[in-house]
Amino acid sequence: MTRYFTHLLPAAALLTTSLHAVTATTPSPGCGNTPQLITPSASTTPLTITSNGKPREFYVLLPDNYDNTHPYRLILTLHALGGNAQQVTVGEGGYLPWYGIPALQATNDTSGTGAVYVAPNGIDNGWANQGGEDVAFLKAVIDTVEGDLCLDQNLRFSTGFSYGAAMSYSLACSLGKEIRAVAVLSGNPQISGCEGGTEPVAYYGQHGVSDQVLPIAQAREMRDRFVGNNGCTAQTPSEPAAGSGTHTKTVYEGCDPAYPVVWNAFDGDHTPQPKDQGATDTFAAVETWEFFSQFE
Repeated sequence: MTRYFTHLLPAAALLTTSLHAVTATTPSPGCGNTPQLITPSASTTPLTITSNGKPREFYVLLPDNYDNTHPYRLILTLHALGGNAQQVTVGEGGYLPWYGIPALQATNDTSGTGAVYVAPNGIDNGWANQGGEDVAFLKAVIDTVEGDLCLDQNLRFSTGFSYGAAMSYSLACSLGKEIRAVAVLSGNPQISGCEGGTEPVAYYGQHGVSDQVLPIAQAREMRDRFVGNNGCTAQTPSEPAAGSGTHTKTVYEGCDPAYPVVWNAFDGDHTPQPKDQGATDTFAAVETWEFFSQFE
């Protein structure tokens, strides 16, 4: 086990190693084609598709100088209950823009892989996933984006806070190895469900020890599912005491090297952007990007 307490460090100081490239690149159908649907305006004007007979919206952020021959990462950024995709894209309502990942990726992506970001809208500002309809919608979004843009189909990621975390967990359960990794920020295993949930998926979990909305015990349950799926050594990680102003990061041992598990418990309540005492910035974006960027 690796466990440490830390205040927020500069991203470059944390992004010191790349885990490994575990699979060869699998270019999406859109590679080599001129995009017909997704243009730079899609970051501010939503695109619409029909899923389960309902019109559904999503935003897409293209990298600067998008290259249609270069396979990029695909990163889904899912909003919380009562929120919406536009809050995620502009960084309002407690969010950093696109969860703060593009800013870190722009200055710390030494691999040159880059990323395309997607912010979808849930039904009634949530992700109840009734009958699996949100999994179907997000799978349709992935197919649509990959059909129009050049992406690496082995590098699909999802993150979100609260309901968005629950939906990211649900995607990991339902799509299994089709999702490379998830970052589940203060989620719950019941509210979006878990259909399947037997395949390994690289898993980053983050939760406040004093969360009064979604208790941390439920987040431990989600984490432990993928501790088992990923072949990690079971353990009970240390967590910070309430009032300590710190967070405790545990990197699980024994996992399949392709499917690591990281657990970050922090002193705090239900928030997408926790900060250590005295810190001016959140560690959430840095940890999420560090976890995702190890896969190239």
